[in-house]
Amino acid sequence: MLMKAKEVMEGIGRVFKFKKGKIEPPESYLGARLRKKTLDGHDTWTMSSCDYVVAAVKNVKETLKDSPKWKVPKNAPTPMTSAYEPEMDGSSELGREDHTYFQELIGILRWATEIGRVDILLEVSLLSQYQAAPREGHMEQALRMFAFLDAFPKLTLYYDWRTPNIDYSKLRSSREDFEAYYRDATEEMPHNTPKPRGQSVGSTAWVDASHGANKKTRKSHMGYMIFLNRAPILWHSKRQNTVEASTFGSKFIALKSCIEAITHLRFKLRMFGIPLEEGPLHVFCDNKSVVTNSTMVESTLNKKHNSIACHYTRWNVAAGVVDVSWIAGMLNLADAFTKQLTLERRGRLFGEWTY
Repeated sequence: MLMKAKEVMEGIGRVFKFKKGKIEPPESYLGARLRKKTLDGHDTWTMSSCDYVVAAVKNVKETLKDSPKWKVPKNAPTPMTSAYEPEMDGSSELGREDHTYFQELIGILRWATEIGRVDILLEVSLLSQYQAAPREGHMEQALRMFAFLDAFPKLTLYYDWRTPNIDYSKLRSSREDFEAYYRDATEEMPHNTPKPRGQSVGSTAWVDASHGANKKTRKSHMGYMIFLNRAPILWHSKRQNTVEASTFGSKFIALKSCIEAITHLRFKLRMFGIPLEEGPLHVFCDNKSVVTNSTMVESTLNKKHNSIACHYTRWNVAAGVVDVSWIAGMLNLADAFTKQLTLERRGRLFGEWTY
């Protein structure tokens, strides 16, 4: 397999010129640093946004060097000031130039989250909602995020190929019970897929939502995290579109969004020729009512969009796409994408899967 890959690359090299004229392992990708490292005695690829972050912080400091008003703070142990609520900020709106610069800062921070700075994903998501009419307080928090990145420039994601150390045998949903009600439930399969090659991969997801987190609109904020084996693949943090009357409703909507992302990912992997492990993808949620409605066929819902989310989830359980299991809130990795946490809790959750 290795020789065939090299032959393919040499064939490409006859048409396109490689950097330095060599065929060698990649070192960077769209601003991210790629390296092969050893983890627990196993070689694995890693991705770090350190170079991008250092350059971005330097650029911002240089730009604001002569600014009489804006500076990057010197001390920021967390990305956002504790208990800061951007929707309640009553400071003055930014002028045109500062408004444009705020949008530039958000663009820089959003790309940092795309290439690995998952520890600022929630805060960037919160501030991104105010790009149309940002206030001075929003600018201060954006600059604080650069101070945080300056203090902690390194964060690495390890794309570990090994399977997670989780006993899934106790977490299975009762698919057979749902099949009687969703008899036509089958996973959508892409046509003309390439022949799967290599080792199969399994998937695990964590999902959460903070009910009524936005104090002005009372919309909830949701987040989810999807892994292939132990490799983080998708991370998401976003305000929900609807106002939910209960924690149950907000978390069910979040679960539906997570399952939509899962179905898209599984479709894409099959089109890449990547074999998937037999069985459903395992989704962890910290709301027992949501888990009950996803695993017990006799449960019912009346509210329309919650009912849609419920049946969409149960249809995918019946189709064998996912199963849903409960996990304690303190252990839910997606918790960091839905609400601001203490420094200690942030360190514990991100320490589970970042380095």
